[in-house]
Amino acid sequence: MRAAVLHEIGQDKLEVLDDVEAVGFGPGRVKIRVRATGLCHSDVSAMSGVLPQPAPFIPGHEGAGEIIDIGDGVTGLSEGQRVLLCWLPACGSCPACKRGQTQLCLAGFMNAGIPNFKRPGGDVFGFAGTGTFAEEVVVDAGCAVPIPDDVPFDIAALIGCGVTTGLGAAINTAKVEAGSSVAVIGCGGVGISAIQGAKLQGAAEIVAVDPVESRREAALRFGATEAVAPDALADAKQRITGGEGFDYVFEVVGKSATARTAYETTRRGGTLCVVGAGALDDHLQLNMFELFFDEKRILPSMYGGGDVLRSYERAIALWRAGRIDLESLITHRVPLAGINEALEQMRTGVALRTCIEI
Repeated sequence: MRAAVLHEIGQDKLEVLDDVEAVGFGPGRVKIRVRATGLCHSDVSAMSGVLPQPAPFIPGHEGAGEIIDIGDGVTGLSEGQRVLLCWLPACGSCPACKRGQTQLCLAGFMNAGIPNFKRPGGDVFGFAGTGTFAEEVVVDAGCAVPIPDDVPFDIAALIGCGVTTGLGAAINTAKVEAGSSVAVIGCGGVGISAIQGAKLQGAAEIVAVDPVESRREAALRFGATEAVAPDALADAKQRITGGEGFDYVFEVVGKSATARTAYETTRRGGTLCVVGAGALDDHLQLNMFELFFDEKRILPSMYGGGDVLRSYERAIALWRAGRIDLESLITHRVPLAGINEALEQMRTGVALRTCIEI
């Protein structure tokens, strides 16, 4: 089986090998033939060591495909069924799940430390317990979420992570109010989805902030009312809000520097929504007086901040109704053999989302 493998953390290229085997199949598990997968910035962050992940590993967690085998005890799924991969399945029984905060369930994270591939030289991990840069993957049955026949694999893959994360940040976490002002810092696939979510919620002003001109131009097509480079954000804040700051600011980069900028761009009493996944040793500094005096709400948003299964259904319904544009999020397509080309597209910012067709 072919798969793209990172041998050591810190390497910037993947090696596509044909001697990989998906392992771990058994009771409660399913084997999936991956058909399409998106390249998410979290994959790149895991490769660089920003996000913790044992190596060697196969990146990829935003995928869709067909079930080719079902383990004992699995119900509600069948061979040949079309599914998207949920990299953070809810166990349904932990305290977080019982509170209705299924996006905070830790059961799925336990899978990240269990190898689900192997090569002649030893075990290979799958990123976030999945590893969709491979022709096949074995996962817990809860990771396989059935999709309707009219949802293409590439669209389903995006819904499996980036779209759900961005839309949910605006709808579930921040709960953007109609007529409000919004700024989105970082306009890749997740940031663009946050822009679409803010538009759905009725935001009057949506300012997209990104250093890459092509991404700024794309943000305008997806619903931003203005798009600026980072060095023009202060001017936009002055012009649009009279210097007060935006009602909602979304940080979709995952760095303390941009989070600090986002905090300073949020009005007193406004909401800073942290969507980007950052490093363990990157600390955001706030002094106790400003934290008290400004009364700004700082809301992290994990996987869209809500029940992911419901979020998937909502995204599909909105896409069918033409309320969100998912096809245009896919700006580049490459085969698995071209995975390093996709990585370069991500790093240079020319792609919103690259679909790897497997």
